[in-house]
Amino acid sequence: MGYRPQSLSMGRDGAPFNRTEWGKLEVSSLSVYKAPNHQDDPFKTMTASVLVLNGPNLNLLGTREPEIYGSDTLASIEAACRKRAEDLSLTVEFRQTNNEGEMVGWVQEAAGSHQALIVNAGAYTHTSVALLDALLAADLPVIEVHLSNIYQRDEFRQQSYVAKAAEGVICGLGGLGYELALEALAQRLGTVKEA
Repeated sequence: MGYRPQSLSMGRDGAPFNRTEWGKLEVSSLSVYKAPNHQDDPFKTMTASVLVLNGPNLNLLGTREPEIYGSDTLASIEAACRKRAEDLSLTVEFRQTNNEGEMVGWVQEAAGSHQALIVNAGAYTHTSVALLDALLAADLPVIEVHLSNIYQRDEFRQQSYVAKAAEGVICGLGGLGYELALEALAQRLGTVKEA
């Protein structure tokens, strides 16, 4: 059947997360690791940089199949993430490309300038061995994000090369998934004290 990563998912028939359905949220083991730094001073924080990569067709969010991907635009998701990142002592850099080679290049560059990655590779999730190799070589914490629940969609969309390099996968929660990925990375990187 293929690789099934740890996931946090919500939504019916692959539809994005609807905030009115909080009571129906199902969580199936997203691991969050506390970084070893700042143990001597639990109130001390540091700022870490997270690169958020978005793959093909995500520039069309808000108009492309809103019944699957929701009505949020990539700009509105970015704005929400910037606000959440500030609360978490993180900085974020958002990028989107329709070009596989450009995405691979950004991952390669990230190792020298960022402490973690959030990746929504779009269709490259299911096809790009080159992206997987770059993520493994970068050796950074990675959280994979998908707006829809890929496990409730076509079988080919249930295969993820990115997940093989990711510490966790969040899918089906719409734009909120990006914010949850930031929270997980803030705990992993030690920029916030665990609740």
